[in-house]
Amino acid sequence: QVQLVESGGGLVQAGGSLRLSCAASGSIFMTNAMGWYRQAPGNQRELVAAITSGGSTNYADSVKGRFTISRDNGKNTVYLQMNSLKPEDTAVYYCNWAGCSGYGCHDYWGQGTQVTVSS
Repeated sequence: QVQLVESGGGLVQAGGSLRLSCAASGSIFMTNAMGWYRQAPGNQRELVAAITSGGSTNYADSVKGRFTISRDNGKNTVYLQMNSLKPEDTAVYYCNWAGCSGYGCHDYWGQGTQVTVSS
């Protein structure tokens, strides 16, 4: 099993910043990619940003230029720096880990952390 522990969500005013963290632990052999997804009420879960073990990144168009994803490979931790937050960024943010562990190659999800942006 791989466990993901998220932190950093909360309530912030529009224009403010938050930093999310997600630490993966367990019998990890190889991490391929880590990322952040979000789901607002009534909407499908959508990709926010992802980063591969080699450092390649991918962002949703709606967050480009405002959010930055980074990772610490040694700590199996991924970060999401969110700046210039907008009310439409309000959602539950989920961390995703994809790789191989003692249980095979799978992807795992965190429990989610609420981000609320007030106008």
